[in-house]
Order: sequence, then C-alpha cells, then structure tokens
Amino acid sequence: MKKYKVEKTEEEWKKELSPEQYRVLRQKGTEAPNTGKYNLHFDKGEYKCAACGEKLFESDAKFESGCGWPSFDDAIEGKVEYVQDRSFGMIRTEILCSSCGSHLGHVFDDGPTETGQRYCVNSASIEFNK
Repeated sequence: MKKYKVEKTEEEWKKELSPEQYRVLRQKGTEAPNTGKYNLHFDKGEYKCAACGEKLFESDAKFESGCGWPSFDDAIEGKVEYVQDRSFGMIRTEILCSSCGSHLGHVFDDGPTETGQRYCVNSASIEFNK
C-alpha cells in the first residue's frame, strides 16, 4: 500500500470531513451533476484538497465544460496522482491528491484547450482560496 505525506485512520477522516466529503474523498464517491458549489464558480484563486489542504489547481485552469462538475485543463505539477480505474465496466483515469490519496474525480482526454485534458472534479473534494 502506498504511503502518503498525510496519513490518517478512517475514523480520523470521518471526524474531520462532512459525510458527503468522506463519501467522495475516501470512498471514491461522485456527487450528482450540477449540484456542487464549485461547478459554476469562476473567482480568481486556488483550489485545494478538502481533506488535507494541498494546493491542486489554479483558477486560470478552470473552464465551463458543461459536464456538471468543476473542470480544469491542468493540475499543479506533482500534486495529482493518476490511477487506472476499471469500475463500472469502463476504463478511466482516476485522479487522487498526491499528498493524502483522496479521490478527486477523473481526467479525460477531451478538453477544449491546448492541453486536451478535462479534469472532472467533485466540488466535495476541493476547497477554494481567493
């Protein structure tokens, strides 16, 4: 099992996170589309992991994808871990916080910008700082 910079027991995570954050971040859940507080949020600042506070995305990388979840075309280098996800009969690339291993969402190769990437992120897995 991989070791992360921030390691806690599941009981500690349950105490620190809301039930929805725990379900998404620690149990690899997905929030319903168009329900997350950061889906249509475009203030300038940075997005960090809601579990450990690690800075993950800059607001300049955020765009409106129409998919119903916050979308970014790039992550801060070294802050996101990529894992093949074969759940639900699909092959996708799951994205995790590289600091604590929490589930953020998935990345797809259908982004409209020069990176060609669309990081599809759950609002419950991130927090925003101006």
